[in-house]
Amino acid sequence: MTTAALPAGQTTTRFLWVDLTRKCQLTCTHCYNASGPQGNHGTMSREGWIGVLDQAAACGVRDIQFIGGEPTMHPAFAELVDHALNVGLKTEVYSNLVHVRPSHWELFQREGMSLATSYYSNAAAEHNKVTGRPSHARTRANIVKALELGIPIRVGIIGDDEQIIEAAKADLESMGVSRIGTDHIRAFGRASGGQKPAASGLCGGCGDGRAVIGPDGNVAPCVFSTWMGVGNVLNDSLASILSGPALSEAVDSLRADWGKKDKDNDQNQECRPDCVPKNPCDPRCEPNDACRPGTPTTCRPRV
Repeated sequence: MTTAALPAGQTTTRFLWVDLTRKCQLTCTHCYNASGPQGNHGTMSREGWIGVLDQAAACGVRDIQFIGGEPTMHPAFAELVDHALNVGLKTEVYSNLVHVRPSHWELFQREGMSLATSYYSNAAAEHNKVTGRPSHARTRANIVKALELGIPIRVGIIGDDEQIIEAAKADLESMGVSRIGTDHIRAFGRASGGQKPAASGLCGGCGDGRAVIGPDGNVAPCVFSTWMGVGNVLNDSLASILSGPALSEAVDSLRADWGKKDKDNDQNQECRPDCVPKNPCDPRCEPNDACRPGTPTTCRPRV
């Protein structure tokens, strides 16, 4: 069967991470890109990000997530979110919710907006041990405030202790959070222990309808596979990168690695063909609910 060609300037990428900064108030022990107070905003300018958002809307991207670091610490954060909404991009902000300005609460109540955050334990000491500072009370209070304001919010619990995860989940449910995801700690960034990144730590869905743009303009298949750079928006158009051979080759490479891993482990490579919950391997499902920090990533790529 011949696949119909896409219109000029269009891509199959529907979800884009807009990774604004490596600056963050926290120093989370598992941070996949080692962000922290000493981080910076990279080389992408305000104008550069505005251009990326315009290109994303024009080439078929429907959903974006502002992430970091802590994206609200970027000096152009509010302007960029406003612009994304104005060009028709459904927008999620992944924030630690340690500090939220009054103007940001107004922004988060805009139509097409949603929030996401991480929550590590119902016990303040356990949560704070992960984040490196006494952040639990503020994050919890701001989750409650978001719910009170009617802002759609999902919360990811990341960890390897099932008892802590279940207790955190129960606490979130008691607040009224209905969208809760869990994921184990992945060996990237600060959690890598100095080891080189490896495809074995990925979910397998990288680059499949999604991509990330980092603070320096580098494009990669996902936030966890940034070592597999496939282009830079400071040099080429977003559409040409997303539809170009480098991204396709990176995705094929990851699928080959996962195919070998599944074969070695005698695992079934097929994903469940349902969307309850939404399944990142099913083309009928939206990609933006998969392969994000705090989201279950149990599927393998179609090989």
